[in-house]
Amino acid sequence: MKTFLLLTFPILFLLPSCTKDPQQRLEDDIDKIKEYLEEHNLNATSTASGLHIIMEVEGTGGHPTISDEVTVHYKGYFLDEEVFDETGAQPATFPWPTSSRVGRRDSSFQKGGKGTLFIPSALGYGQYPPPGIPKNAVLIFDVELVDF
Repeated sequence: MKTFLLLTFPILFLLPSCTKDPQQRLEDDIDKIKEYLEEHNLNATSTASGLHIIMEVEGTGGHPTISDEVTVHYKGYFLDEEVFDETGAQPATFPWPTSSRVGRRDSSFQKGGKGTLFIPSALGYGQYPPPGIPKNAVLIFDVELVDF
């Protein structure tokens, strides 16, 4: 599963979510994220897209561009904290997401930056997840941008 998710991780930011009421789905997901943050006594910055970010380490050295490949350590899990994928000891390298929904516009990550992304389902896999990921799942990723 790790290989499959590793190959699809960049697509995470590209797939559309098709629901009967996308705005209501987004609002429900944001409520779930806020509830998780409150239960865990966490403060996050939210973006216009609904992405919530907690930056632990700001990093330096600029932001990746659409022509960059990024090398990251990451752990992906659900709101119940069940881990569905992680890089482990070796970081993963893949093209930087080019979507305007998440990535360039919403990302605060610079080289060396470390933080947590709380991703509403519409910005994740939505209704068409890979095996092992529920439909319309809110995703959490702990990310460290090692290099680009």
